[in-house]
Amino acid sequence: MFPLRRNRRLRTNETMRSLIRETNITPNDFLVPLFVVEGKGVKEEIASMPNYYRYSLDLLKNEVKTLWSLGLKSVLLFVKVPDNLKDNKGTEALNPNGLMQRAIKTIKDTCPEMLIMTDVALDPYSSVGHDGIVKNGMIINDESAEVLAKMALTHAQAGADFVAPSDMNDGRTLKIRELLEQESFINTGIMAYTAKYASSFYGPFRDALDSAPVDMTDVPKDKKTYQMDFGNRIEAVRETLIDIEEGADIVMVKPGLSYLDILREIKNEVDVPVAVYQVSGEYAMIKAAAEKGWLNHDQIMLETTMAFKRAGADIITSYFAKDVVKIING
Repeated sequence: MFPLRRNRRLRTNETMRSLIRETNITPNDFLVPLFVVEGKGVKEEIASMPNYYRYSLDLLKNEVKTLWSLGLKSVLLFVKVPDNLKDNKGTEALNPNGLMQRAIKTIKDTCPEMLIMTDVALDPYSSVGHDGIVKNGMIINDESAEVLAKMALTHAQAGADFVAPSDMNDGRTLKIRELLEQESFINTGIMAYTAKYASSFYGPFRDALDSAPVDMTDVPKDKKTYQMDFGNRIEAVRETLIDIEEGADIVMVKPGLSYLDILREIKNEVDVPVAVYQVSGEYAMIKAAAEKGWLNHDQIMLETTMAFKRAGADIITSYFAKDVVKIING
């Protein structure tokens, strides 16, 4: 009862606020996305993602060393595949000497203790920009899931610690887990994108990998037949529980800020670690607003990061990871 109870006494100064803060961020909270390209000496800034880059394998080594020195110990790999290697079957995804497979080996040779998660999806390898094989204007689920499982196996064989299916095809987690077990990769984990929504926040990412759906007859114009409807909440929990039953060790919500309710809902329902992805559009919006002088870049970056942790995220996949850690490390 006021005045015996004055809550502002606990907000008097930064020392007091820090002492009782309920949620804190550390470098161990982050999974760092990395984009890899062919070539040598390549460090290309992504136009729609200011200050974020694609790296060739030789420069990837330096970036990995920098991350490790900052205390960032986990990465999520994506590759930009040359157009001449793309087809509608994901053939290049199964190449044991493909760019992804070489990137895994490069990182393990450079920093053996770095935990590597790999994107398992066909859109970077697809000539039509979809996360599955397209036939008669439809994404073919079961055949696509078979290819994804074989793709995941090649990542495990190259040294990946976790594979991360991001496609949202039904049953792909089980297909991957069964094949990994069959081939004795019993310790290779699966981080399944279990609640991945058909969002408009992915644009800059698709620029980074040149992986947007193409505008062609008999090719779906969007990914709404496999990614989730953003009006649905209960479906996200159902999808997550199925993925856990199928063998997922970690589950993910994507995107982040617009889906904090989904993140909390899933965290309340499951007993496995829950990841969230602060996606490219979220990153780009903050960068653009800060460049205009409308928002304070660092303050907004820290506030949104804290929101993910407060909402229940055990793992935060973020393009801001390096910048956040530099601030919290002092």
